[in-house]
Amino acid sequence: MSIAEFVRILGRGPGRSRSLTFEEAQEALLRVLRGEAAPESVGAMLMLMRMKGEVPGEIAGFTAALRAGLTAVPRPDLDWPSYAAGRTRGLPWFLLSARLIALGGHKVLMHGWNGLGENGHLIREGLPFAGIESCDSPRAARDTMERAGIAYLPLENFSPELLRLLQLRADFGLRSCLNTVARMLNPGGARASVQGVFHPPYRELQADASALLGLPAMTVIKGGGGEFERNPSKDIQAFGLRNGQSWEALFPPAGEEARRLNDGETELSRLSDLWHGRLDDPFAEAIVLSTAALALDTLGEVAPEETAHRLWAHRLA
Repeated sequence: MSIAEFVRILGRGPGRSRSLTFEEAQEALLRVLRGEAAPESVGAMLMLMRMKGEVPGEIAGFTAALRAGLTAVPRPDLDWPSYAAGRTRGLPWFLLSARLIALGGHKVLMHGWNGLGENGHLIREGLPFAGIESCDSPRAARDTMERAGIAYLPLENFSPELLRLLQLRADFGLRSCLNTVARMLNPGGARASVQGVFHPPYRELQADASALLGLPAMTVIKGGGGEFERNPSKDIQAFGLRNGQSWEALFPPAGEEARRLNDGETELSRLSDLWHGRLDDPFAEAIVLSTAALALDTLGEVAPEETAHRLWAHRLA
């Protein structure tokens, strides 16, 4: 078999080509994962989809295909993907936000790959400074979540097939829809997910694809460097799902100090210093708290801002 029929659907030309349906996208990627597609046809399919613009059914179909072959991953309360390239980001303060959520009794599974940007390394290298353990297998992630409430599972340790496809970006010189699919993957089947994007139009795309996949609750924002990380000095438009229904909200600024998320600082020890009270940086603290509040809202907390501040105040108790 091949995926020629799906490439033909996408590439027939003006007035004749169309997007793939959910079922077609799912079948196309299943064939790719089974090794039934020539590399040239995989590249053609992905770039044709990029040129026309992906639609929710394609993203959801690809995601369903990948989920079908995943090694069993433990179910968390909150899914937190991290797949931005890192070209425009500074320190990953959002890691402390995720740890704060776990401190509140919610199991958090972070997963990701940040491989091509000049600051992409800051995410994984920042994990120990944020007190988050990177796990070498889904089983290790399960044990770590049980013990610490939060775990980070590198993409290569649960879906090497998707990693291989993402790395085609080096050949194309362009991202593909698989960068969006990775954020949608939710490998543990959590009922709530938080997602970041770099380009605003992808907010609605990911929200609509999540609805097709039956996710009850999710929040997607244009975040720092493409991650789920809020700039507290700006209002922010959030999209997503609540109780499985489309939802959007505008959140006003959460702090008065105006500063760029990427201020040029790359000293990762600042993460642990802020957590342990050795660093006085109100803006960084506001990033952590406002991001955590959005995640808590996704989880259904009635008073997410107050809960975030309470958890922060007692984090060292």
